[in-house]
Amino acid sequence: MARIAGVDIPRNKHIGIALRYIYGIGPVLSLKILDKANINSETKSDDLTEEEVNRIREIIDHEYTVEGELRRDITLNIKRLQEIGGYRGIRHRRNLPVRGQRTRTNARIRRGARQTVAGRGRKRGATKK
Repeated sequence: MARIAGVDIPRNKHIGIALRYIYGIGPVLSLKILDKANINSETKSDDLTEEEVNRIREIIDHEYTVEGELRRDITLNIKRLQEIGGYRGIRHRRNLPVRGQRTRTNARIRRGARQTVAGRGRKRGATKK
């Protein structure tokens, strides 16, 4: 089992898929990395030689920010937005959607489980129009 960027790459998967287990590497980036390393994306991760693994490791270390460093950058960016006090920072602070989505309905993932509010809904004895 190869270890790249602090992550154990899964066995018996194509290396193009296995690289996606590293935080910050998606489908397009994994193919770019493999092109630079001259490795076929269909190759199983078990079949890689130590030299090929080292080529992949060097490309990722020198050219891309992944894993802990990327997570740290993202959290620092969010903290910066909150300290500035702009709209996006306030939305992050209140755990609300940041990119303009509606919140009257939906947004359940961001807002959490429903909370019952007194007086919400139809009044007793009211009829439909």
